[in-house]
Amino acid sequence: MTLDEFRESLNATEPPAGLTHALAALWWDAKGDWARAHESAQQDEGKDGSWVHAYLHRKEGDQGNAAYWYSRAGKPVCREPLDADWMRIVRVLIG
Repeated sequence: MTLDEFRESLNATEPPAGLTHALAALWWDAKGDWARAHESAQQDEGKDGSWVHAYLHRKEGDQGNAAYWYSRAGKPVCREPLDADWMRIVRVLIG
């Protein structure tokens, strides 16, 4: 899947089949459903899920929790605007 295809899929009511939990979390976040995004991120216990989890807690305003998850992901705490952070994570996870 390309970035454009991922962004186009946001017009649907459900995420595309085959997305990782981390990408599905970002998909739900883009749809405005933080709770489903968080639930999906929690299902990925690896570094990708931790990175998305960090982003979601940062978005929620819980900087301490976000810092913990960035650390688990092996990433520095992001200081970019949220939309730039979202885009960077999607690009990396799509590969």
